[in-house]
Amino acid sequence: MQALGFPLREEAVLRTLTEDIIKSSEIEDEILDQSEVRSSIARRLGIDAAALPSADRNVEGVVEMMLDATQKYADRLTDERLFGWHASLFPTGRSGMRKIVAGSRRDDRSGPMQVVSGIEGRERVHYQAPAAAGLDAEMKSFLDWFNGEDDADPVMKAALAHLWFVTIHPFDDGNGRIARAIADMSLARSEGSPQRFYSMSAQIRRERNAYYDILETTQKHDLDVSPWMEWFLGCLDRAFDGAEKTLAGVFQKAEFWNRHSAV
Repeated sequence: MQALGFPLREEAVLRTLTEDIIKSSEIEDEILDQSEVRSSIARRLGIDAAALPSADRNVEGVVEMMLDATQKYADRLTDERLFGWHASLFPTGRSGMRKIVAGSRRDDRSGPMQVVSGIEGRERVHYQAPAAAGLDAEMKSFLDWFNGEDDADPVMKAALAHLWFVTIHPFDDGNGRIARAIADMSLARSEGSPQRFYSMSAQIRRERNAYYDILETTQKHDLDVSPWMEWFLGCLDRAFDGAEKTLAGVFQKAEFWNRHSAV
């Protein structure tokens, strides 16, 4: 990628971030308009977006969260930062038709937080999160670990942070998207760069069933994280391979200019 030159690298970053944001939302069955996502990212990164439409506030919020995570990857992760991300994801204070607590931790007033599928009356509970009363202590432990100085490999830390956060499940909704943003933040730290040329979320979207299965298996059993870590690292490896397909057009442009540079 370094050999492509700045304009093509810029286009590659725009394509990758657009796919990352769209696919992370698709995992939760949220469909975003690709041109609006691309427009919002381009405007925020100072890339020409004159021919692209303006984005609605829902798209702007998702883009704001992801860019804050990946462009400011070296900054500390704090409660206030997470509350800001959550408020950005739900600018109306609603998830679909359901009113939620936006920009604050869940309170469990309507019952325990559960991940459920199936029709009403025949639901299947995939996971029940810790009680809201313990969230302050749980999140303090998580944030102290995530921000702490240690010898942990940041790629391994990305995998564990994703699992740990989504297991705490501190918000009424959006926990999966925020967990993936935290993982992307740790991956950016591992590379020491805000530029993204692959999309972990796009690969998770391709493997969504396996993703949910390994999460459920890990959370419901003895919390041996080894199978989850192996799956995450394998998925990351496949995401690197998938980048070639996403960036095929960028590579074709680079090959064209290389071929004709002497003409």
